[in-house]
Amino acid sequence: MKIFSTYLVAICVAALCSMGSVWATSHADADVQIADSDNKSHRPRLVINIVVSSMRANDLDRYAANFSDGGFERLRNGGAHFTNAHLGYLNTSTPAGLATITTGAQPSEHGVVGTHWWNFVDGTRVELINDNKSYSVDFSTGSGNYSPHRLVAPTLGDMLIADDSRNKQITIAIDPVSAITMNGKSGVAYWAETNQTHWTTSSAYTNKLPKWVKEYNQSDTNSYYTLSRWTTLYNATSYRNDEVAVVEGISGKSTRLLSDINLNLAKDIYGKMRYTPAGNTMLLKFAASAIAQEKLGQDDAPDILNICLDTPRYVAETYGPESMEYEDMLYRLDKDLEEFLLYAYAQVGDASDIVVVLCSDHGTSPSYNPVGGDERERFNTRQMEVIVNAFLGAKHGSDNYILGFANNAIYLNHTLIRDKDLSIDAIRDEVAVFVLQLRGVATARSTTALRNTSFEEGRGRMMQRSFYATRSGDIVLDPLPGWIIENGDYRSTSLSGYNYDSHIPLIIYGGGIEAQTIERETDITQLAATISHLIGIGTPWAASGHRIVEIE
Repeated sequence: MKIFSTYLVAICVAALCSMGSVWATSHADADVQIADSDNKSHRPRLVINIVVSSMRANDLDRYAANFSDGGFERLRNGGAHFTNAHLGYLNTSTPAGLATITTGAQPSEHGVVGTHWWNFVDGTRVELINDNKSYSVDFSTGSGNYSPHRLVAPTLGDMLIADDSRNKQITIAIDPVSAITMNGKSGVAYWAETNQTHWTTSSAYTNKLPKWVKEYNQSDTNSYYTLSRWTTLYNATSYRNDEVAVVEGISGKSTRLLSDINLNLAKDIYGKMRYTPAGNTMLLKFAASAIAQEKLGQDDAPDILNICLDTPRYVAETYGPESMEYEDMLYRLDKDLEEFLLYAYAQVGDASDIVVVLCSDHGTSPSYNPVGGDERERFNTRQMEVIVNAFLGAKHGSDNYILGFANNAIYLNHTLIRDKDLSIDAIRDEVAVFVLQLRGVATARSTTALRNTSFEEGRGRMMQRSFYATRSGDIVLDPLPGWIIENGDYRSTSLSGYNYDSHIPLIIYGGGIEAQTIERETDITQLAATISHLIGIGTPWAASGHRIVEIE
């Protein structure tokens, strides 16, 4: 599947050859180096933030043998590669990760604890982006009523547009939660509606789609990239993984068939995009069109293009990171990135005019035990809720004490507890002690303890960084390594904060930055401060990380 014509690629290659070479150095204990004195005062005109959802840091090494020179390897070998970048909090979910990347703050500061939570006042479930006052532009079905009105901390894009109204921010994702959370309240976020995977946005951003987006949808461009058959991009014998569920045409390689996969996930048009490499291809094609049609990076006012690739997360969750599906998806994404980068640089021009950031919102858990190959343990939250409710009922009278479980936390029914004239703090402490008896729980802390105690290190500190008082639950559970929250369709997921979830890739490429490897520990909160510094705008208000690039 080629996004761009051979003729256009030839032009792009010629343009890239004129940019000169880069020199690789290693600065393990220094700030990122700028290539020369002229570039130190040069402000990039376009920042492209690329988030590969659920990608682990070691994926760049594990699959490097089959990567091209122009995709992941181009960024890694030509940019500042942070090999020890981590998320510093426990609840490593997609919305929390995206908000942390773009606000430079921990969840305890930006308030995005997950896709939903419960309101302690009336016991209702609250969705992060749902908003009945907004509507999906140009679509009455296939997309919900969404807006960024519950986001509390300004993003990098919010700061960009506040600095100068000429600046532009565009965010693109398949999932509306990803698009809106990464974008913030300024600019415009696009996502795929679920009937035909056409691109839409919220009335909170604009009342009508731009003409070019309408024409793009009318041409049904996305359907062109649907995979009729999913076969391996390269010879299967060169693949590291050996589990397989839906990839066809494998020969010469011993494989293990995954027979427990819900294959109905990818039966409709939206599913065929979201659960196959086609989702990455269609998204990067649309992103390339946005650069050209919106003339991003074409003037002195800096612009931001955010790209959240949700498909890697869906593939990892469904088939597992040890599957050939996940591996092949990365190889195809590598080729798509290569063509996208060629196009972007051909449109904007000089290499110093664009900064490309590659990172991830979180990693993902192993789907089986590497020793013995057994399935990883699952934590059944519904069963836990029944057990905890029965425990509280035996002590305080039968009733519905639990609203639900989300974001690694139990949400208690505050109204009921008050009506019974019980102490909420006491109930929290009782449950926190009780759930330690359940298999799969490493530790549990009440939010009373998280509010009143300062944890300086370890898992307690990570748990505290995930805690936002009005949105987090009452008792936060810390799972044992390798355990994941039970979900019928998932073989792998994040949310644990262990290294397989928290250690993520981070590369800053272009903008005059030298090629180098930085081995010191880096927190992802440092990224927003760094990018705002590079393009000369104010640091997002809630950002807690210090910048890792200096410009004189």
